[in-house]
Amino acid sequence: MKTTIHLQKKTVQVDLSKPIDISIPLQASAENPLAWYQKKPIIEPVKMGDWVGKVAEGGSVNFNNVFFNPHAHGTHTEGYGHISEVFYSVNDALKTFFFLAEVISVKPEKVGEDEIISKESIAKALNGKTPEAIVIRTLPNSNSKKSKHWSNTNWPFLHEKAALFLREIGVKHLLIDLPSVDKEKDEGKLLAHKAFWNYPKNPRQNATITELIYVPDTVKDGSYLLNLQMASFHNDASPSKPVLYKIESTIK
Repeated sequence: MKTTIHLQKKTVQVDLSKPIDISIPLQASAENPLAWYQKKPIIEPVKMGDWVGKVAEGGSVNFNNVFFNPHAHGTHTEGYGHISEVFYSVNDALKTFFFLAEVISVKPEKVGEDEIISKESIAKALNGKTPEAIVIRTLPNSNSKKSKHWSNTNWPFLHEKAALFLREIGVKHLLIDLPSVDKEKDEGKLLAHKAFWNYPKNPRQNATITELIYVPDTVKDGSYLLNLQMASFHNDASPSKPVLYKIESTIK
């Protein structure tokens, strides 16, 4: 059934019964993606005296503690507080949750030992469109991204000029299928983060970056409605669940 969604610049119709989840779920397993030199997440039942929070072991309920790092263990959304000296919660950065998004596929360019996502490749893929959100799928694309251990791999990254370009055309929400928009080991320069958020000159408080997504090949490049769901963490970043909906029609 089609549902009409009123956005800032357009009104679109989507079928909310057909969500496309592009998040990677957290699991206490070696199959969980890992980054930033962290070990796998831990999900374990609470134990208090003789009581254990696991029904299979005699407990009345399943009652687990979860130990994880949002940046290292799965899909997460962050605000400029991720790189600022003064604390700024991502929960304050994201106040609305539906956006017109453009899904693009780009192949990073080999430059020396690095693979770089250039401004030119993004501009070509967008072809003049200026969406509020952009979803970047890097090529080649495979299911292994959902369980990859990224540490010490020198993953592809977004060139500073590409991040600046996205900021200049008005993109507020950047989503990518890598552990970071920046180079793994960049001596703390964080050029893409800073360019996108306009930090420290005049930080864009309502702009977000979502990393470690996975966009299946069945999702074609083009325009979608993005529902950027996020847990209410008072932190620089939060685990998140971005969901796409195919746009059935545009009213205006």
